[in-house]
Amino acid sequence: MKTCSRAAIVAVVMVSAGLIVGCAGPAPERQSETLPDQGAAAQSPLGGQDQTGPYTVDPDWPRPLSQLPGHEGWTWGAVQGIFAESADRVFILQRGELPALSRPAETVYPQVGPSLSFPVSAAPFRNASTGINASPGNQGSDGWVGWKGTLGVDARWEHCLIVVDAEGTITEEWTQWDEIFRRPHSVFINPYDAERHVWVVDDRQHAVYKFSNDGTTLVQTLGVRGEAGTDDTHFNRPTFLAWLPDSTLYVTDGYANTRVVKFDRDGNFLLTWGEAGNPPNDTRPGTFEAVHGVVVDPESRRVYVTDRSSRRVQIFDENGGYLNQFVIGNPSTPQVLYASADRHLWVADNATSKIIQYDMDGRYLYSWGSGGQWPGAMWNVHGMSVDADGNLYLAEVNNGRAQKFVPRPDADRTRLVGTPLRATN
Repeated sequence: MKTCSRAAIVAVVMVSAGLIVGCAGPAPERQSETLPDQGAAAQSPLGGQDQTGPYTVDPDWPRPLSQLPGHEGWTWGAVQGIFAESADRVFILQRGELPALSRPAETVYPQVGPSLSFPVSAAPFRNASTGINASPGNQGSDGWVGWKGTLGVDARWEHCLIVVDAEGTITEEWTQWDEIFRRPHSVFINPYDAERHVWVVDDRQHAVYKFSNDGTTLVQTLGVRGEAGTDDTHFNRPTFLAWLPDSTLYVTDGYANTRVVKFDRDGNFLLTWGEAGNPPNDTRPGTFEAVHGVVVDPESRRVYVTDRSSRRVQIFDENGGYLNQFVIGNPSTPQVLYASADRHLWVADNATSKIIQYDMDGRYLYSWGSGGQWPGAMWNVHGMSVDADGNLYLAEVNNGRAQKFVPRPDADRTRLVGTPLRATN
């Protein structure tokens, strides 16, 4: 019997290090290393990084609010919603106006505590969704008196709904409706409506407004303005809307109620579903805490609903029967839910400042986005729309702005947020 040397025995023990050595015979040859194919990388530009996904941002859209006479020194408030009827007619919904402030010099406050300063370097110093601008509907003795004129130096209740063109110029001012708004939350046009009515959800007024396309007429109000409730005729802080091809309407209701309400094309109540959940990780079917976004698949007639506080999207049939769900992640704050014509779901997540792509079953595909206040960054995206040219529009509550993202010529088309999903016949 051949005896191994002491060195060989030690070498055998080193198998876990990737050195396989026997008692006899030559050591195995080291395999030559091969570098990965560098062809694709050689075609890429030097340097840079992908901060805005498959888009470039238009830093000059929209033009400043100071373009309006008498608005020098004023800027956008908390921008709640956005809807592109076309590239040349984009609705911007906001909670009044705020003073345009320059970033102050950073000041250290040692009397408060070590290493404390304001504003923090590289962080936004203005949050457009704090103070009186956060919940204007709460002001007043009856709880529903909105802003009237200017409140000190902090805010001005004007221009809650405006329209801008492709260059960012304000072309329409719907100021005649400022007095009925308290906390306008989202804006839409029903894609199956030949008259192209404009819908606005006001969560603090517990109302859903339907306006003529030119803004001259309030055609219909769902809910009782200024009156909360949970019956067939009331809402309690509704949030978003979606339609089936026959104009059946779904309303998420919402911040205080925990349900989805279904109406026929004329606004007659049909049914409701949902009950209160236990955030932040309640996964029981049909329970909600913050019922936020809603979209409808016209082919399968499935209804997708975000439960923001429990970080998930639930999927129902058209009458509220539970089908499935998927969790966005932890942490996450799924603010916006959008369905594109190429049959993808998109979520704007405030917690991660990401625009996230899923298939229609909720399988993760792709995401992009950066947190911040520079052009192309995000802070609390609350509205999303895409025009027929593929331009993506985002409404940001905390940054207090709307942004326009233009597809890059070299973009991977499968990564673009497509035009809205709707029935084609």
